[in-house]
Order: sequence, then C-alpha cells, then structure tokens
Amino acid sequence: MNYNIIASGSDGNCTVLNDILVIDMGISFKKLEPYYRNLEIVLLTHIHSDHFKKATIKKLAAARPFLRFGCPAWLYDEVLDCEVNQNQIDEYMMNCAYCYKNYTIIPFKLSHNVSNCGYKIHFSDGNKVIYATDTNSISTEAKNYDLYLIEANFEEEEIRQRISAKQLTGEFIYEYNVLNNHLSLKKCNDFLYSNMGRDSTYVYMHQHS
Repeated sequence: MNYNIIASGSDGNCTVLNDILVIDMGISFKKLEPYYRNLEIVLLTHIHSDHFKKATIKKLAAARPFLRFGCPAWLYDEVLDCEVNQNQIDEYMMNCAYCYKNYTIIPFKLSHNVSNCGYKIHFSDGNKVIYATDTNSISTEAKNYDLYLIEANFEEEEIRQRISAKQLTGEFIYEYNVLNNHLSLKKCNDFLYSNMGRDSTYVYMHQHS
C-alpha cells in the first residue's frame, strides 16, 4: 500500500493513496504539484477550509479537466462553485458502494459540527483503507483493513483537566469544542483494537500540537 500524507491537522489535510486517489483538499496547489498529474479521483469530506480549499480545487479542476470528484450531497453545490463540471462530480450516498475500475469507494457518516464523512476504499489489488478525521465517534466497522488513517486528536484526560482549570474564567470554549468535535487518542485506539488484523498498519491523523 502506497500512501503519502501531504498534510494532516488544522493547517491543512490531504492524503494520496496509490498515487491515483486523494482524500481532502485543504492545501495549496503548490503542495499538490508533485502528485496532481497522476490522480484519477478526489474524495472530499466536509466544508471546513483545512479540508476543502476552494482555490486549490478550482486550479486542480482547470489543470485536469477530466479528473473526477467524489463528494457527499452536502458538498455538491460547493464543488460546482469551484468551477468543476457537473459531469465530473460523483455525488455519494452514505454507506453505499461505488465501483470504479481500480477501487470501490464506500462513504460513511461522521459526527462533527458540520456534515462530514469518512471513506473506506477497497483497491482491486486487495488492499483496503479507511480514513476518518474530524469526528467525535466512529460507528462503522472496518475489520482487517490494511491501512487505518484515523484521527487521534487529543488526550481526553488532559483536555478535561484544562477545562477544569479554566472553569472560573469560563475560557474553555476551545477545549470544549475539541472534546465534542474530534476523536480522542483513547477512542481511536479502541476503534483500532476492535478492528485491526495481524498485518494491519495504522497512522494517527490530525494530532493536536
């Protein structure tokens, strides 16, 4: 399994799989330049700018006029606004399988402060990948996948201690949002332990620094 995490975190998110598939487009076009010529499809998750940078999507659509863009219904109009031709957009329903020549894509709903989804990708060579970031929980199963790209944003105990320390001043909005909208290391590990096989690989995504 070939993967390249160009960026993961609040400053931007973009991951390339097997040189042909990319998830999220929250980076500058310059950072994408080594990869964009080989891409077959762009998978988009939600509207936040660190995952959906309109200027980059617009440049990418202009540079690759036959490139496909896959997205959930809540992003369809946003992708159109990036001057992507509607014939290039595949609008996905959650938990449905979409079959392409080299892979099958299965989007699934995630819980965030805006509509969001993750993706399961089954490649024709047998490799399977799951990607999930910006969520406070993961309700789907992904048994014995080859690669797990899962958010592990914060240590829950540390965040709760910071909230307690700020109770008197009421300045804990940031910590409260993190706790309710992102996946803790513990929740990430619980998901990994209950799904990974002996030969599985994982990467902690969107870690807070």
